[in-house]
Order: sequence, then C-alpha cells, then structure tokens
Amino acid sequence: MTTRSDTITPGGLKSDDEHRADICNVGRWIHQRGYVAATDGNITVRLDNQRILTSPTAASKGMMEPDDLAIVDYQGKKISGRKAASSEIAMHLLIYKRRPDVNAICHAHPPVATGYAAANLPLSKALISEVVLALGCIPVAQYGTPGTPELTRALEPLVARYDAILMANHGVVTYGEDLRMAYFRMETVEHFARVSLVTELLGREVLLSSTDVEKLLEARRRYGIETAAPISAECPVTAEARREEPAPEASGRPVPAARREESYGGAMHQHGAGCACGLPAGGEGARFSLTPQELERLIDEAMRELHRR
Repeated sequence: MTTRSDTITPGGLKSDDEHRADICNVGRWIHQRGYVAATDGNITVRLDNQRILTSPTAASKGMMEPDDLAIVDYQGKKISGRKAASSEIAMHLLIYKRRPDVNAICHAHPPVATGYAAANLPLSKALISEVVLALGCIPVAQYGTPGTPELTRALEPLVARYDAILMANHGVVTYGEDLRMAYFRMETVEHFARVSLVTELLGREVLLSSTDVEKLLEARRRYGIETAAPISAECPVTAEARREEPAPEASGRPVPAARREESYGGAMHQHGAGCACGLPAGGEGARFSLTPQELERLIDEAMRELHRR
C-alpha cells in the first residue's frame, strides 16, 4: 500500500487507510521542514476508544509507507503491524487519557523551538496576536528520559491545560482534535520560536498590552477558537507584566548580548556602529526591513553562534 497525496482534510471520521495516509503525509512534512532528523519524532491518531495508530520506531518519518504503521491498545500493547510501535507511545497514551478531546498527536524536534526547550525558556510572551489566539502560552516541561516513565511524569501536570508543550532538552509535542490541527500547532510553535529569537537578536521586543490580550480573548470567543491554554496574569506575559519584572542584572539572570546593548543606552547605535548581528545603525525607535531570505540568514547565524557556545 502506498500514498503520494500531499493534503490532509480536517476531521477524524476517516477510514483506517485514510488515517495511515495522513500520518505518512505529516511525517514527510516534518522531515522536509527540518523538524526531525534521522529517525526522530512520532505521530499517532486515535482510531476509536480501543485502538491507536502510531508511526513505527526506528524509522525515518519522511520515508514511511502506510503498511509500516502499527496499531496499539490503550496499554501500549501492539494489536497489529509488521513493525514495532513508537518507543515513546507512553507519552501519547498519557495525552489521550487526559484529553478526551484530542484525537491526534505530533512529536518532533523543530530546531529553534527545541533550542528554547534546551534553554528552559517557555514561549509565553504576548508577541504575536495569532499565537495568543491559537495557543496562549507554550510552557516547558521538566526533562524526562525519552521512552521512560520520567517523561510522562514531567508532562502530566501540563497536558490538561495546554495544547503545545516544549520538552526540556528534547523537543516539542502538539496535539488537537485531528491530525491537521496537531501538525498546524507544531508549525505555529516553531514559527513563534523563530520570531521570538529574532526579537532577541534585535535586542528589542514590544509586547502586547493586557488590553490587547483581552481583545484577542474576545475575538477567540467570537470566532469559536477552542484551546485548553488558560489566559491569566502570567500567561501570556504582557507589556505591563514585563515592566513589573526586575532588571536581569538585579535578579541575577544572564543578560543576552543584544539586550545588554539596549540596556546600556543603545551606545553602539548612538556612536554610529552597527549592532553585533550585522544590522545597520539606528536610533531609538528605528525600524528595520528584512526580506524572508535575510531573516533566514539571520536565524542561521544565530543557530551557528549557539552551536559555537
């Protein structure tokens, strides 16, 4: 059995064969976008209240065929399939048991979001309206060894309240009412991480206000957008909450180089020097224009710098 369709229709009322094709498609997408390397990642779909369809272990997600997939029960025991089920099936079982509304799960290692996870930094700032609407906040779960009960214990406190979770020193897991939504949320997490990284490189980020967030919550209700993520004084972090935080130097937290330049009065810009990231000089409130290609290069430079450290 083979599939070469490159689309996924919404909804979960599909045949087993259609679900198999969908998992193979998402596997190719996350591989093509660099969200996984080698045999990383896993994808599952809830078939019914007794069976879960899962990607196989030790297989490239970009090279899967429908017959490679396995079916397991809710204890993780294989029911059918010529290959072994994902070694991280326990994580998926936990989410399905805690979230009856979830019918599909995607786990991958998108590089920028995984970088935030490895730095133990949640993606919780009110930077992009669409992310506030779709996900609210993306927390970091404590580290747990993959494929062991440590991992499920680390995720368990967060699963009921969030639709996307960064996994410390590991990757990202997203889930939703169907596989298309689970995959879209993975894209959203990585896109948000890339934008957040660029604001760090620029040394400046302007957060939405609490009033802005309230308007987005009203829009969420009006549009019928459903997400488990709570909205509170801490989630997402708004402009007002940022002003109440102590300065990084006073709290003992390390200060990124770009932010140090800003906190020291923008001296580099005032003296006509370009910033460390190679951008042109500019005064307070200066605006910069970047083409998509320039943005890609900027992110690549940042990732190389992180690797050198």
